[in-house]
This record gives sequence, structure tokens and C-alpha cells, in this order.
Amino acid sequence: MSSNSHPLRPLASVSEIDHIHLLSEQLGALVPGEEYSDVTFIVEEKHFPAHRVILAARCHYFRALLYGGMKESQPQAEVTLEETRAEAFSMLLNYLYTGRASLSSAREEVLLDFLGLAHRYGLQPLEDSTSEFLRTILHTHNVCLVFDVASLYCLSALSAACCAYMDRHAPEVLASDGFLTLSKTALLTVLRRDSFAASEKEIFQALCHWSRQNGEGSATQEVMAAVRLPLMNLTEMLNVVRPSGLLNPDDLLDAIKTRSESRDMDLNYRGMLIPEENIATMKYGAQVVKGELKSALLDGDTQNYDLDHGFSRHPIEEDGRAGLQIKLGQASIINHIRILLWDRDSRSYSYYIEVSMDELDWVRVVDHSKYLCRSWQNLFFTPRVARYVRIVGTHNTVNKVFHLVAFECMFTHRSFTLEKGLLVPNENVATIAACSSVIEGVSRSRNALLNGDTRNYDWDSGYTCHQLGSGAIVIQLAQPYTIGSLRLLLWDCDERSYSYYIEVSTNQQQWTKVVDRTKVPCRSWQTLKFDKQPASFIRIVGTNNTANEVFHCVHFECPTQSDTEVKDGSLGQASPFESSSTSQNPRPMRPSRTHSLLPSQPSSSSSSTSSQPHL
Repeated sequence: MSSNSHPLRPLASVSEIDHIHLLSEQLGALVPGEEYSDVTFIVEEKHFPAHRVILAARCHYFRALLYGGMKESQPQAEVTLEETRAEAFSMLLNYLYTGRASLSSAREEVLLDFLGLAHRYGLQPLEDSTSEFLRTILHTHNVCLVFDVASLYCLSALSAACCAYMDRHAPEVLASDGFLTLSKTALLTVLRRDSFAASEKEIFQALCHWSRQNGEGSATQEVMAAVRLPLMNLTEMLNVVRPSGLLNPDDLLDAIKTRSESRDMDLNYRGMLIPEENIATMKYGAQVVKGELKSALLDGDTQNYDLDHGFSRHPIEEDGRAGLQIKLGQASIINHIRILLWDRDSRSYSYYIEVSMDELDWVRVVDHSKYLCRSWQNLFFTPRVARYVRIVGTHNTVNKVFHLVAFECMFTHRSFTLEKGLLVPNENVATIAACSSVIEGVSRSRNALLNGDTRNYDWDSGYTCHQLGSGAIVIQLAQPYTIGSLRLLLWDCDERSYSYYIEVSTNQQQWTKVVDRTKVPCRSWQTLKFDKQPASFIRIVGTNNTANEVFHCVHFECPTQSDTEVKDGSLGQASPFESSSTSQNPRPMRPSRTHSLLPSQPSSSSSSTSSQPHL
């Protein structure tokens, strides 16, 4: 019998008494009456009897007010609260006595006053809960008022929610009565956002109404400076802006000059911001406007494609005039694109991606025209406002056609680092999930080197190898990265040691040696750091094995997921760390010397080439 089932010991469910709901109800019954009260608050000429000990226990502000030795500390004191609404204060008292507040039944203006009291009296949990509720009821007619209050009280989460709502409904917000009530500070915060996606004409006309409502003067000049005049066409400047008389003629001339002398993509455009969501979909009005077999690119199907269907394409031409072009539903802020290159064989592609607002002026945001790439491409770049995206294939290792299965674009808040246009990864990209592959080397299982398994290897399997003096182990990453570290696990089921060197390349033709361990006996885990290099391919070449004529590697990762480095000149003993993506485990027991299959005698191989179907 367990200790918890002792016959004299009560069950846990009945040994703990929880009557908090009774406490809340009974204290709440004290709120409306004067019974036992010893202080009275006067708010808008209404009297609210209260019990100072309860208020002091629940709120530091009232503790200091009612027990601080001032006149409010006197018995039966009356305390007048200025700039306080009676309805909101009644809600606050009820919350302090019961811990409850019904927000859904309160009017919006009362909720904002209630939020103000929570902020004034330092009731942080109440302030957070009220802010969270307000975020759920934002609409065109209240968002400006809520934003003003949130800005006043420095409520960052609520302010951000209001800004995001106004960004997505900018034209409606500009036309609302609430827009006219915005303070100058709040107004400028909204208008200076690149993501406030309304036309400059609409913004200017709304500011004209705001100026008339709030009195023309220095404030008008300051808010009018937030209008991005070069984004307006000449007709709008002459027929809308100039007759208003709110802007200096020199400002108009400067805007016309900027418009005529600048590249279109250098203008400070506004765009819709929808974080972490693919906007290249029919839901958001995106469409493929150039290329062959257009319908497949945005259908969201990344599984059902083969030699005949499931992809869009264009012929690869020297002048780059061909390409696949997507028109987004509206001008949008993007900094992340994912594309799936056709990958049913081992072919690789090269390409570049450009964005535009007018289909005339294009800015290149990704340039992989000099690199070999395959399968999924995760691409990041400096945020850009774009209406059109163009993907231009420049090379296919099999034929003269560029094939694309899927396209996604979005804005992401994920942090990323670029060096010379290439992503510097902070997670292991040499994985099957990241679409990397082993294209040279012998193994019982294809891509065993990249499957993350550092436990299940022995004399027969779990490693990739090559004959010393002939060949190498070569890993192809899905796309070019800038890397400065590698980590690998040399086969270590006995006491043998290896020597090796490692090279990187972007095209399999020019190679740069980044690691030289040819004169160093190395064992087990190797954590290697070097000056950062662009790389699509990593070649590991064994030069010595103290046991036989084969080089064996169990695991490879890039970049290293550990901070420990094996120093040159040392035996590469198993490192005393574990990475997040691989777990280091005790090595397998060494079999008897009569074991028939040694690592130098692999039973099968995965070759670097496969049949190349013609698309």
C-alpha cells in the first residue's frame, strides 16, 4: 500500500480547502453599503464608502494615501478624487474587493478610464488584463482613441496592436471621426510608419480635415511634413495639394524634382505589413503574370510534382528577359522569400530575384546567379516595399529550362545576418530537413552523414567513407551560405586516428582549403573554426588512417552547434559537450577481431550521380 493510501490519511482533494469564491462574494457584498466603512471617496459628487484596510492590502497607492499620516489617514475621512470618472471608479472598487471585473459589459470610454485608473494606481495585472481585452475589440471607430491612451500610458503591447490594426485598415481609419481626435504625437507616430498602407493623396486629405479640426498653425506644418509628396503624381500635387494652401510652393517644387531625378525604387514607398504570413497567395490577391504553366506556382502544393506537372518554368536566356513574375495583391513590405526548385533528381540551378513597384525599375534582392542551388531556398534580405517579384533562372546543370515548384514571400521578425548578400546561418544547415545531401562518398544509407544520428554506428554501418588517395566525401548545401565553422564525428569504435583536410566551394570547380589536419592525428569529435567563406559545397578529404586505407566520418554539421574547439596538434578526443541537434553518446563496444565486416569494407555505396530525366 502506498503512503498516499494510508487509511488515516485523507485524500489530497479534501485535505485542502479552497473557498476563495466565498471570500470574493462576501467581500464584494461590502462594496455598495456603508457598513463598517471608515473612509469615503467623492468622485464626480458621488460618495463611495470603503474600508481602508482592504484597499491598503490590495493597492500600494491606497496604503500610502490612507496610512501615510496625512489628512486622509483620519477616521471617517472624505477623499476627493479629481480627474476620475465615477463609473470607472466603481468598477475599480469592485475589482479591489472581489478580484473580478466584467469588461465586456462596460462601455468603451469607461474601459479606457478604467485602464487609466489601473495605470495611475500601479495595478499592473489589472492594466495588463484590460489592455489584452482592448486588443480584442479594436475596430475602425475606436482604434485611434485606444491608441492615444496607450501612447499616453506607454503601453507598448497595446500600442503595437493599435498600429498593426491601423496599418491594415489605413484608408478606413483616415476617414473615421476618431482620426480627427488623435494627438499630434500619436498622429505623427502613425504617419511615419512605412507600413501605414494608404495613398499619399488619402493621407493628405485626412490631414487637411485634422488641421481644420485642431486649428491650423505650427502643428499643421509639422504633421504636413509627414506627407511623402514625391509619392504623389504631378496631377495630385497640382490639383489637390497646391489649392489647399497648407504647403509652401517650394515644398511642391522640391517634391517634383525628387520624383523626376530619383529611381522609382529609391522613393520611400509605403506597403502593407503582414508579419510571418505568406502573402503570395490567392487569398491576398497574388497572381503569376509571367512564365509558363503559371497555375502551379502559387497553389500551395509542394508534394505532388514530377517530370510532367506541378511546376512553373521559363527558358533560360542569356539576356535575362525571360523569368517568372508574380504580382502581389498590393504593395507590401517583404524581407523573406522561400522558393522550391524542382528536385526530383540531383540537378542544380542558379538564379536571381528582383523586386519592383512599377515593373520598370527593378532592384535585385537575391543574387545566386554564380552559385549552384537545389530544392528549398530560404532567402532573406533588407526589407523592401514591392508590388512585383521576378525570379530569373540563369543556369540548370541538365538543360536550358528553369523550373520552380513553389514561391512564398513574407515579412519576418526573425533575426538574420547577411554577409555580401549570403545568409550567415546560426543553425545547422547540413541536414536532410534543410535539403542538404551527400553527393560523393560511400555509405550503406544515403545521407547517413546528415541524419543527426550519432549513436547508432558500428563496424558495419552508420558512417560515410572514401578510399584514401581516391575520391572524397562531398556535401552539397541547398543554397550558398557564409560559414565559419564545421563539426564532424570521426568513426571512433577503436583507438585509431585520422588525418584530413576540408575545402569549400560555390561551384565545385574552384575550391578553398579552410581546414588542414593532414599533419595532426585526430580522433572522434572535431570542432573546426576558420575565417568565414561563401560555400555551397564542402569536401572532406582523408589523408591518413592508422588502421587501414579508408577514411570514415559518422556525422557532419555546418555551422558547428558547439562552442568547444579542438586545437591543432591535439588528438581530437570526444568533446565534453552535447549540441542541441545531436547527442553524443558512449561509443559502441568494439567487436572481436574475427568480425567479418570492418569499416574499410563497406557493403554498399551511394554514388554521386543518378539518372537525369529530361524535363
